[in-house]
Amino acid sequence: MERLAEINDVINSFVWTKVGVWLLIATGLLLTVLTGFFQVTRIGHWLKKTVGSLFDKKVTGHTGEHASISQFQALCTALAATVGVGNIAGVSAAIITGGPGAVFWMWLAAFFGMMTNYSENILGIYFRRKNHHGEWSGGAMYYLQDGLGGYKGMKGVGKALAVIFAICAALASFGIGNMGQINKIVINFTSAFDIKPLSDVVLFTSDDKNVTLYMLIVGIALMILVGFVVIGGLQRIAVVAEKIIPFMVVMYVLGSLVIIFTHIGHVGTAFAHIFGMAFTPKAAWGGATGVAFSTIITQGCKRGVFSNEAGLGSSVMVHSNSNVKEPVKQGLWGIFEVFADTIIICTMTALVILTSGVIDLEQGVTEYSDATLVAEAFNTIFKVGDIEYGRYFIAIAILLFAFTTVLGWSHYGTKAVEYLAGKNAPVVTKIYKLIFVLMILSGALMTSSIAWDISDTFNGLMMIPNLIGVIAMCPLVVKLTRNYVQRRIKNEKVEPMLSYDPKIQEENAKVIEETGED
Repeated sequence: MERLAEINDVINSFVWTKVGVWLLIATGLLLTVLTGFFQVTRIGHWLKKTVGSLFDKKVTGHTGEHASISQFQALCTALAATVGVGNIAGVSAAIITGGPGAVFWMWLAAFFGMMTNYSENILGIYFRRKNHHGEWSGGAMYYLQDGLGGYKGMKGVGKALAVIFAICAALASFGIGNMGQINKIVINFTSAFDIKPLSDVVLFTSDDKNVTLYMLIVGIALMILVGFVVIGGLQRIAVVAEKIIPFMVVMYVLGSLVIIFTHIGHVGTAFAHIFGMAFTPKAAWGGATGVAFSTIITQGCKRGVFSNEAGLGSSVMVHSNSNVKEPVKQGLWGIFEVFADTIIICTMTALVILTSGVIDLEQGVTEYSDATLVAEAFNTIFKVGDIEYGRYFIAIAILLFAFTTVLGWSHYGTKAVEYLAGKNAPVVTKIYKLIFVLMILSGALMTSSIAWDISDTFNGLMMIPNLIGVIAMCPLVVKLTRNYVQRRIKNEKVEPMLSYDPKIQEENAKVIEETGED
């Protein structure tokens, strides 16, 4: 395990520090410039077509189709996979490791990530096709294969990168999308809602950590619940996600606002430290152990990507199942997804930590770990006597956020395996789902952080081929954006660009013409 950790550290450092972070920012910057800062110049339009359309039955109503889900269900399922431990423990880890300045780089990664996610969604819809069940299948593997691979002499390269992406996505689903999330649920839940007769029964000890009967029981319960939903397929995952995610996001934001407004006098200081420590090339805090400038950037960007997944090419796999006919329409939901996940939820977490006094802003000293920091911040207000309501609230938040993340990633892994299996997909995907569900128990009993660390590495290994594909498809993204703006915003008579497949293009164009869909 130690040797594996050493190898992973080397790969992780290269993928993220040397290549990943800079490729991520460069891709987002390039797309932002090429689309004329679309996320800013068209902010009114994308807000109107996303959050402003939540009462439109065309957007939120169930499709009744086996092949697709509603636009809102696609958003909730994507948010289910992105809004998770990364928004709570991930932000805490970024601040503890990289200082408050890491939050600035998280924001910057999100700002440019809006256009990366937008572009991924556009390409996902444009290059999607029907699978053996008659469902839509889309994702980075398809625009790498047919988009990048469609260029002269690039067929082999496109296919190779598509396979690499799919393999890394399938493997990452067991780490970031399964064991890492489940482990955080179990640790936080059993700690917050301790049942002594169960927690006192130690099954075994590893890495100086006790694994108890209580952990085993919670793990089995989670395995059964996830299994019930995952076996029901995307339709069942989407139904669960659209019920849990909006409720939990609203409750978490409201709870965070209570903390922030209670400590309103410290908000200015918090922002001063975020901006003041974002560019320091020396110690981020005045302590003996300084934080290097590269660490501040890496931690901010890495945790930003871990939270919103813009650039990974993962969430596009569920956005591609939307019933939308217009690629750019789903791209707009991609912008909103990153905005909601990082600019809103992660910022709430950061301000809760930095204003509540659980961390010394001058010295960078805290007695809490990244797993308990936010809970202790909530306890500064939501605590009556010895009853720590804040701790309970965060334990439930992590439970619901991480649980839905597991559901979302089960779909991503299924789609990756489906691509790799080809004609054998019906059987192989069932085997994958069974293994995925069984691995939940492993996550519940895990004491080492190696699975979490390897998840970081596979994220980066997914990201690189995906971003290569997105950069290669930049001209197409610009064309699709321009085509949409001409038709939907400027009301010009232009032939719509809806799919790379002439048959799907014709079918969708006919539906849009007959129904007047916008």
